[in-house]
Amino acid sequence: MAIASGTLWVVATPIGNLDDLSARARAVLGSVAVIAAEDTRHTRHLLQHFGMATPLLALHEHNEAGMIEALLARLAGGEDLALVSDAGTPLISDPGFRLVRAARAAGLRVAPVPGPAALIAALCVAGLPSERFVFEGFLPAKAAARQQRLAELAGEARTLVFYEAPHRLEATLTDLAAAFGSDRQAALARELTKLHETVISATLGDLIARVAADADQRRGEIVLIVGGNDAQAAQALAEGRRLYALLRGELAPARAARIAAEFSGAPRRALYAESGTTEADAPS
Repeated sequence: MAIASGTLWVVATPIGNLDDLSARARAVLGSVAVIAAEDTRHTRHLLQHFGMATPLLALHEHNEAGMIEALLARLAGGEDLALVSDAGTPLISDPGFRLVRAARAAGLRVAPVPGPAALIAALCVAGLPSERFVFEGFLPAKAAARQQRLAELAGEARTLVFYEAPHRLEATLTDLAAAFGSDRQAALARELTKLHETVISATLGDLIARVAADADQRRGEIVLIVGGNDAQAAQALAEGRRLYALLRGELAPARAARIAAEFSGAPRRALYAESGTTEADAPS
């Protein structure tokens, strides 16, 4: 008799408060042969909290490709496995995509155990439109690449969701304000479900001031929610881009962007990025 293959369970875990682990997730994590965890130390703490001792193995961005064959063999041999990240739902700015793709390609069962996700938790308390949104994850760490990506998103009408590291928060907020305008509505969600949970709704300009004045706002896990470009702002950006394209043939990029921004009301940096560079590259 052929052995029935096992299931790869993709299990969401708490983003802070351990009591957010669902009863179904506890049952799965307690019954599988092994848990593939982004950080075994972190997941071991979670298991110990609930009195479980399921074996763990590390699966992270540096070893995922090399682990796939062995994990698929275990699944094919009838073992159930669980995939977890450090916090929240696996694959959402976390490793695991290559394993899930390979398992599905091999005809093996992959099943979700839904639960917490920081982006959804932040979105539902931000007070910004949530019926349509774009999740961008982490922006590029390097300033030029980050500014270029934000310039590309300047006309996006849907609410935008970003993750950010504490040490880059001030720079990212400054770049957001430059690309979208300092009066764009936004929310800073920090340490969600934890003791120091904070959600600040304000304009990007106000958030920059709040973060600069309060070092506590530059700590912990951070989600940024930014309102989409409304019709009036989108029209200004479109006009600014039209003017910039006309002026660019006669003027240096920085000067063309400055004049187009003055006449259209569009963010200057968003226009300057049309040249494929950033203002930092302009000659002084």
